[in-house]
Amino acid sequence: QVRVVESGGGLVQPGGSLRLSCAASAASGSIFGAMGWYRQAAGKQRELVAEIGSGGSTNYADSVKGRFTISRDNAKNTVYLQMNSLKPEDTAVYYCYADRRSAVSSLPTAWGQGTQVTVSS
Repeated sequence: QVRVVESGGGLVQPGGSLRLSCAASAASGSIFGAMGWYRQAAGKQRELVAEIGSGGSTNYADSVKGRFTISRDNAKNTVYLQMNSLKPEDTAVYYCYADRRSAVSSLPTAWGQGTQVTVSS
């Protein structure tokens, strides 16, 4: 009943840019709260990249501050991650998540399937 679909990953050279998109949808009655992105590099734990509340408050990992910008369109339940000045260490699978709630309770967080970002020359 809930879907989170990411797009925009790919291969880019160091110093380049990519824009990830994530669209969430669910049965009526679901309200989306915070949305954001985690990433997981090979052999490493999943880490938070950036998140944004429904009111627009944002939080970034120190490693991406000043380079990445997260934004959202509440009308479309869509979140974007603009990634500039990409570095090889940004290479990872990027996962989108969306917190959900109903009018009376919280609901399980929804996750996307992941999109690969590779930064290499």
